[in-house]
Amino acid sequence: MRAVGGTGRPERRHFGLTISGEPLFGWRLRSIGAPADGNDGRVWLRGASEQPEWAHGNVWTGNADANTVLGLPKPRLLDRYEWTEGSWRSQRAEVLTLLPGAPCSSTPDARADIAVSPTWWTDLQTALTQLASTSTDRISISSEKFNRGIRDAFGDAAAGIHVERWETVHADLHWANLLHSPLGILDWEMWGRGPAGTDAATLYCYSLAVPDLARKIRRHFPVLDTPDGHRAQLYVAARLLRRAKMGDHPHLSVPLQHHTRQIMAKLTNNQP
Repeated sequence: MRAVGGTGRPERRHFGLTISGEPLFGWRLRSIGAPADGNDGRVWLRGASEQPEWAHGNVWTGNADANTVLGLPKPRLLDRYEWTEGSWRSQRAEVLTLLPGAPCSSTPDARADIAVSPTWWTDLQTALTQLASTSTDRISISSEKFNRGIRDAFGDAAAGIHVERWETVHADLHWANLLHSPLGILDWEMWGRGPAGTDAATLYCYSLAVPDLARKIRRHFPVLDTPDGHRAQLYVAARLLRRAKMGDHPHLSVPLQHHTRQIMAKLTNNQP
């Protein structure tokens, strides 16, 4: 995708915005975002590019649908604009409120301990608890998706493992999607119903290369040491292991494999 806001770009003409900071690229260059200035002040301008056959459904509408999630430290979608480039690409630009915090990390995975205040942890716990009880028709991780994910990763040993409790989840809660001073939660493309404990499991699995930080997450999210949390961790680990084979976060492969062996033993042998 070409840089958002370049000379003559449709989204720039539509919104009347001026890019005012360095752009940041999303996963596999699928998206790009940057701060921008307009008549109503400073905002965040985000562009996403997708093949037409994938430019629909929950992920495509996630940030817009997230406007129904109230009372959380998250951006609000102010405007959006969609267009196509021939028959080969669907493009979408979104204007969102610009949150005041600083990024916890420039990468989804933790490379070192991430220093945040005790209040930050409490605020994150409160936000995820409130999100979990939020009513929505959106499905982020279905039973079929969960079962297929863990069976593809772990084979017949995972055949008897099924989700028993569901809640509303962000579903992509990694360190690059979190702000500090104050807390902010970004990128709501994937949110919806999913296995209980998914968000804590996601943050935990992205932190396994930094054991002290991983232990800190476990202390703040007791769900990780329950059967619900074990199932969520198994699904998240399967997803990250699949991505590691594609070249994403390869240094997480060994700690994820070690961790999943422990989780599988607990789930299949009913260990505490």
